[in-house]
Amino acid sequence: MPTLNLFTNVPVDAVTASDILRDSTKAVAKIIGKPESYVMILLNESVPIAFAGNEAPAAYGELISIGGLGQSVNGKLSSTISEILETKLSIDGSRFYIKFYDVERSFFGFNGSTF
Repeated sequence: MPTLNLFTNVPVDAVTASDILRDSTKAVAKIIGKPESYVMILLNESVPIAFAGNEAPAAYGELISIGGLGQSVNGKLSSTISEILETKLSIDGSRFYIKFYDVERSFFGFNGSTF
C-alpha cells in the first residue's frame, strides 16, 4: 500500500505523466520491497509552489507506507524520486522535499476496511 503523492508547479503532458507514474511505481516497489500491485502514485501538476522565495520548478512529495521505511530506504527513495523528477521535469534535486510516513495498518483503509 505504499502511496506516493507528488506535487509540482511544472505543467506535465500526458506522456511525461505516464512515464513518471510508471518509473515511480517501479522504484517505490523495488526499494521498499513490496509488489507493484500495492503501489499508488498520485501526480499533481501545475500546483502553485514557491520554494526559496521563487516559483522556479519545484516539487514536494509525501510517501506513506505500512512498514518498509527507515533511514537507508528513505534515502534511496528520496534520491531515486528526485532523479526521476530531474530527468522528466528538469526539477533540480535542491528544489524537492519529500516526507515519509510509516503508518500502522489500522490507519490505512482499503476495500471498505482497514489493512
